[in-house]
Amino acid sequence: MNIEQAKAIPVSVILDKMNLKSQRTNGHKHLYFSPFRNEKTPSFWVDTQKSLWHDYGDTQWQGGDGIHLVRAYLFYQGLDHQVTDALRWLRNMTGFVPTIQPVTDPDEQPKDDSLVLKHTGRITKDYLVKYADDRGIPSSVLTKYFQQSIVLNNLTGLRFHTLCMRNDMKGYELRNEKFKGCIGRKYITFIRGTQPKPEGIHIFEGAFDFVSVITQQNGRPLKDDAMILHSLSNLKKASAYIRNYGYRNCFTWMDNDEPGLEAAKSWEAFCKTEENLLHIPMNHLYAPYKDVNAAHMAKLEL
Repeated sequence: MNIEQAKAIPVSVILDKMNLKSQRTNGHKHLYFSPFRNEKTPSFWVDTQKSLWHDYGDTQWQGGDGIHLVRAYLFYQGLDHQVTDALRWLRNMTGFVPTIQPVTDPDEQPKDDSLVLKHTGRITKDYLVKYADDRGIPSSVLTKYFQQSIVLNNLTGLRFHTLCMRNDMKGYELRNEKFKGCIGRKYITFIRGTQPKPEGIHIFEGAFDFVSVITQQNGRPLKDDAMILHSLSNLKKASAYIRNYGYRNCFTWMDNDEPGLEAAKSWEAFCKTEENLLHIPMNHLYAPYKDVNAAHMAKLEL
């Protein structure tokens, strides 16, 4: 465990591992008995918003962050209490797994439970090929990553065709010129790169952003691994694919809007909790356009 990972652990979690429970709460301020001594009246305050503590009954250590807390605890236990000792204690005692801060996209459409997937197969409908071509994606790339689906709306009895991409929980992301939705569980799609155990992973917000990059490479697949979120609500799920894998570079292709920029900040914070993982935001490459596909279309004058 490194320092950034340790700082991601809330002080309240550390105190819970010391078998200490909050005695009183005032907003985001929580009062505990001190972990350093026996006392009848609690004097140890924790600010859960800032993840900082202050012990009003202690004049030596007084307060600080989670690492400082563990160092003080080890000191009063008569143990070695350097930063490395605190990091080892935290690793052994908490088993804490850092996750990425979630982001909500207000423009995301709610799931329609009336839709049923009736069939998937190769793409045969010309208007679906044209829809992709109008977005700058040739059929050679389209057919490699998408299928064609038949979808039934149980409420209206209407059947319609869409492009579809399967995610890693057997759900399907659906697209055509007039419709965007999902059937099954909303989840990510992970695409393995051509290089074994690559040092990099690319995180795309949408499927057409991913295939835009593939198209710009003349259809060649990425050497690094790639992940398509399909929704910013999947940030936390995506982090599990990266944690402790050993990637050195995390390239993020988030939208140039407020939710996308917030997602990039969340990735930046998460990457700091991983040892030797560098966050490389790519959105400057397609600014001032909203996303990769919009910039790709503009370049092709579509």
